[in-house]
Formats: sequence, C-alpha cells, structure tokens
Amino acid sequence: MKTKEIVRELLKTKPSLKDDDNRLCTHIWFKEIEAMNIDPYKQNTTDFLRLYAKGKFTLAPSIKRARAKLQEEEPEFRGKKYYMRKGTYQNEWRKKLGYEENNK
Repeated sequence: MKTKEIVRELLKTKPSLKDDDNRLCTHIWFKEIEAMNIDPYKQNTTDFLRLYAKGKFTLAPSIKRARAKLQEEEPEFRGKKYYMRKGTYQNEWRKKLGYEENNK
C-alpha cells in the first residue's frame, strides 16, 4: 500500500492524527515493525534507528507530505491546525502584504 493510502486509512480510523505528524509517523512505523515480524514492544531503539537509516521505514518527510497533500485534496481529513494555518494566518498575511486592498 502506498504512503498516501496508509495515511488516509489512519486519518479515518484515528482523527486525532490529523494535527499530529509525530504521532502519525509513529503509528505508521509501529505497523511497519509489526510487518517485519518484530515485537514493537521489545524493539531496541538502536535497532530501530539502524533500520530507519537503512531506509527500512517510510521517511517522516514522506509521511508529512502525504498527509499535507491528502488534506489539501480531501477536506474531511483536515484538522484544526489546517484551518488555523489556511484560514486565519493566511488572511492576516494577505492583509499585511496588501492583497486585500488590491481586490477593492
């Protein structure tokens, strides 16, 4: 399954992940560890880091990009932070840059 599809499934089942990339990444890595037939509860941190460095896990930036693209395309996957960033902050910056005045 592609990263975007995995992210879609997780956001459907765990809506709290919409605003938390760190937790989203750890959920995906947990599932990837299980898929390797490794007990995630007994996984050594050094072993995890070694596997991550070797590219055995989905990279965090890839997960974050997939989440951002999904939220851009499908509004039901947007969290509160998305609306804060795209709504309030975007409007403030538009005013500061003078875009609002040009539209009158």
